[in-house]
Amino acid sequence: MTKKTKGQESMENTIENWENGTLGRDEEFVKIAEELSVSDVNELLELQMISIRLQKGMIKDLKAIAQYNGLGGYQPLIRRVLERFINAEMKLIARDSLNKKVEDNETSEREVTYTQEQIAACG
Repeated sequence: MTKKTKGQESMENTIENWENGTLGRDEEFVKIAEELSVSDVNELLELQMISIRLQKGMIKDLKAIAQYNGLGGYQPLIRRVLERFINAEMKLIARDSLNKKVEDNETSEREVTYTQEQIAACG
């Protein structure tokens, strides 16, 4: 998608162009976001507090990985790890379910063919 402004060529409406300022950073279009509390953010993101016990060394490593990846701490990293795991597992479950349906369908087709052959043999 391209965006045309008066006196300018069309520009690609991409995340990169917004981030690097190509599509503008004029102060006249800036507005202050409303103040949100932590509970507001949690509600908007549908976050639920949980408790989990991890080894101290694991937490230390998670913090280092989070810092390396530019995350605010190890909790956002854990959310990302869990999201990736859930997505992969759900795809695996869906694939297994589909394969089972295909196998069941093939089995049913063979049974119908076998039954039809039996009926034909009985004349």
